[in-house]
Amino acid sequence: MHCAVSVTEQGQGTETIIAQIVSEQLGVETGQVKVTTGDTDTTPSGGATWACRGAGTGGETALRAGRKLRDQILSLASQILQTDAGQLALASNAVVDVASGKERMSLAEVGRIATYRPDTLPAGTDNSLTAAHHFAPTGYPFDFTNGIQGSHVEVDVETGLVRLLKHWVVEDCGRIINPLLVDEQIRGGVVQGLGAALFEECLYDETGQLTNGSLADYLVPMACEMPEIVIGHVETPTQDTILGAKGVGEAGTAAAGAAVMNAVNDALKPMGASISQTPMTPHRILWALGHV
Repeated sequence: MHCAVSVTEQGQGTETIIAQIVSEQLGVETGQVKVTTGDTDTTPSGGATWACRGAGTGGETALRAGRKLRDQILSLASQILQTDAGQLALASNAVVDVASGKERMSLAEVGRIATYRPDTLPAGTDNSLTAAHHFAPTGYPFDFTNGIQGSHVEVDVETGLVRLLKHWVVEDCGRIINPLLVDEQIRGGVVQGLGAALFEECLYDETGQLTNGSLADYLVPMACEMPEIVIGHVETPTQDTILGAKGVGEAGTAAAGAAVMNAVNDALKPMGASISQTPMTPHRILWALGHV
């Protein structure tokens, strides 16, 4: 099986979830689906991946195209087997009887007949084994994820250093297709959000020259700075699509900075101090405390 889809693979697992969606529709193993993404020389043009459109839009398109192909295969198989297509289904790489689950013929055999022996089919039978589908949401161009985050921190009032102790996320990305990919996207997003809140800043000298233009000088969060990130889910499928997926790309990033800033300000409150600028560097925290 080959699926060409316009969304792009950026390390978030798009190829995996598209293969999962297609394989579920066609009754085959995920590893039997080859996915080609994001190159308009070989895939349909569809706007690529942005704002959580990978699963919500690209996944929905793959699902609908998969169902089209499923119906074509069942129609073809019904002609070969001389039975009603409604009595057939796809499962375990085969065409099976709906009532008993018994295999009637393999998908490989359907493909062989359609490709090499269409002359044996009844006149007028559609022997094509390809399907194309274009899907665009009728409302928003993507479905919003939503959730809540909390952060537990320790602030050293002598040095201004913030120690991240633990971080919690409860999110709702609609239907979860691959739990492992969802959790790791959230964790990656949280790290990005915490980095912006505590470390990352472009610094310029008096002539406007960037002074920290390499990773030797530009601070990013490392593994030793990151806390345990606990993730929970509320799964509310969107009603705008069959798949029900919303997207999770921004779910970790969006609230992480706000959560840690609120936690830092909660720690500073007994001393009558607060901070509202990011990144919350030790110098800025000491300034807020009146120590510098």
